[in-house]
Amino acid sequence: MSTTMNDIKNSIINGKTVLGIELGSTRIKSVLIGENNTPVASGSHEWENSYINGIWTYSLEEVWKGIQDSYQKMAEDVKKQYGVTLETIGAIGFSAMMHGYMVFNKEGELLVPFRTWRNTITEKASEELTALFNYHIPQRWSIAHLYQAILNGEEHVADIEFQTTLEGYVHWKLTGQKVIGVGEASGMFPIDMETKNYNTKMIEQFNELVAPKNLPWKLEDIMPKVLLAGENAGFLTEEGAKLLDVTGQLKPGIPLCPPEGDAGTGMVATNSIAQRTGNVSAGTSVFAMIVLEKDLSKAYEEIDLVTTPTGNLVAMVHCNNCTSDLNAWVGIFREFSEAMGVEVNMDKLFATLYNKALEGDSDCGGLLAYNYFSGEHITGFEEGRPLFVRSADSKFNLANFMRVNLFTSLGALKTGLDILFKEEGVKVDEMLGHGGLFRTKGVGQKIMAAAIDAPVSVMETAGEGGAWGMAILASYMLNKAENETLDDFLTNKIFAGQVGTKVEPDAGDVAGFDEFMKRYKNGLSIERAAVDYLK
Repeated sequence: MSTTMNDIKNSIINGKTVLGIELGSTRIKSVLIGENNTPVASGSHEWENSYINGIWTYSLEEVWKGIQDSYQKMAEDVKKQYGVTLETIGAIGFSAMMHGYMVFNKEGELLVPFRTWRNTITEKASEELTALFNYHIPQRWSIAHLYQAILNGEEHVADIEFQTTLEGYVHWKLTGQKVIGVGEASGMFPIDMETKNYNTKMIEQFNELVAPKNLPWKLEDIMPKVLLAGENAGFLTEEGAKLLDVTGQLKPGIPLCPPEGDAGTGMVATNSIAQRTGNVSAGTSVFAMIVLEKDLSKAYEEIDLVTTPTGNLVAMVHCNNCTSDLNAWVGIFREFSEAMGVEVNMDKLFATLYNKALEGDSDCGGLLAYNYFSGEHITGFEEGRPLFVRSADSKFNLANFMRVNLFTSLGALKTGLDILFKEEGVKVDEMLGHGGLFRTKGVGQKIMAAAIDAPVSVMETAGEGGAWGMAILASYMLNKAENETLDDFLTNKIFAGQVGTKVEPDAGDVAGFDEFMKRYKNGLSIERAAVDYLK
C-alpha cells in the first residue's frame, strides 16, 4: 500500500506518528515515523564532548540546546514538507550513548559534571567489582563510576538521591518518571535473566561492601526502575512539552516508551534481538553483539554482558580500532593517483582496492599489520601504534597488502569472538553487518564471514540508525497487538519483505583467517615494542 503526502499529513495532524530521538557522541538525531514505520521527517544537531579537568563530559545546557535544536529542525522539516505544524505525536522514545555517571541530590541538581562512557578513570573499581560479583564490570559502567567515586572519597557521594544515564535523565525531566529500559539498565548494573531486573544478590553484595562508609542510601533506592520494551514509561508533562519544543506548539500528555541505550536501538534497527542472531557495527571502532541462549560459564574481561530491550542476554565484544588505518592507506593511494595526474573518485578507489583483497592468498601471504590508532583493551594495550610488518619471504603484493589491512581491522574483534565461539560454544545463525566497512558490496561481508565462520547479511535499508530504532520501540509500545512479542513485531511489521544480501563463509577464507590470527597473536610483542620505543 503506497502512502500519499495527504495520508502522511493526516497522520501528523491526528497524532498517529511516532518520534525517536537519540543522543549519539557526535550527533543528536530526531526521526519522526509514519503509520507504516518509515521516516517522514528528521532533524539533527552536531555536538562534541569536552575534556575538562581530566573528564570527558557534556554540559546539561548542551544536552537541552542539542535536543531542542534537533527537535526544532525535525518540526521545521514537517512544516516544509507537509504544510502543517506538529502539535501532537502518538508516542516518543529517547535513546543515548550508554553507561557513564549522572548523579543528582534531593533538589534534583547534578552533583558533579556528567562523566561519559569514554572516561577510563575507574580501573580499581572495575577490577574489585568484577572479583566481587564474578561478573565482568567494564570501566564505563555506571556502577564502576559510582564505586570509584566512593573509593576516591568524593564528598558528593553522601548527597546522592538518584543515579541515572543520559537518556534516563532526559526522560525524567520530560515525564517526572525515574525509569530506564532494561537494555540500558544492563549497562548500569548486572541484570538477573529470570526476573529481568537488577541482580538482587549483587545489590546486597555491593551494599555490604560499602557498609563501612555509612552512606545514607542503599543502592536499590538510588537506581532507576527497570522497564521492558512495550511497557508504558509515563507521559509528557506540561513542563516537559515546553522543554522539548521551545515554540510551545507541542501539547503535553503524549506517552513515552522506556528510554533505551544505543546498543539496544542498534539491535532493533538491524532486527537482531532474537536468540542466535547478532549484529556487528564496523566503522572507526567495531563492536559485535550476539543474543545468547544461556549464561556464559564464567566472567571474561574481553566480553561485556548486556541485554536486548526485552531482557535477553547479549554478549558484546567492543574494540577501539577498526577502519582508521585502512582509510589512511586508501588515502595514500589517492595521493599517489593524484600525483600521477589521475582524478580519483573515492567510492571507486575503495571498491577497487577492497575487491583486490579478494584476489590475495587466504592467509594474506605471511604479511602482518596492526590497526591500533589507540589502545586496545582486548589485547592489553593502553596505547597503540599502527604497524605493517613482513619478512623477506612474505608474498608482498597489492592484493595481500589490502587483504591484511582488512583482516587486521577485525583482528581484536576476532580475539573476543573466538572466546564465545570456540571456548563457550556459542551458536549464531546469522550476523547483520552495518557501518563503513560494509559499504563496498560483498567485500567487508566476505571478510567478516571468514572471521566468524557464519553467514553475514547487509540490509539494503539501514534505516535511520539508532533514532529510527528508538522510534520503532515507541511504535511497538503504541501499536503492538495483545501478547505480540518485539521479535514478532519487528519480523512481521517492520522488516517483512526487506531484501538483504547474505554472504556464506568460504572454508578456505576461514582457514586463512585462523592462520593469520596465529601470526597476529605471536606478533603482539612487536606492537608492544613499538608502543614502548616509538614515543
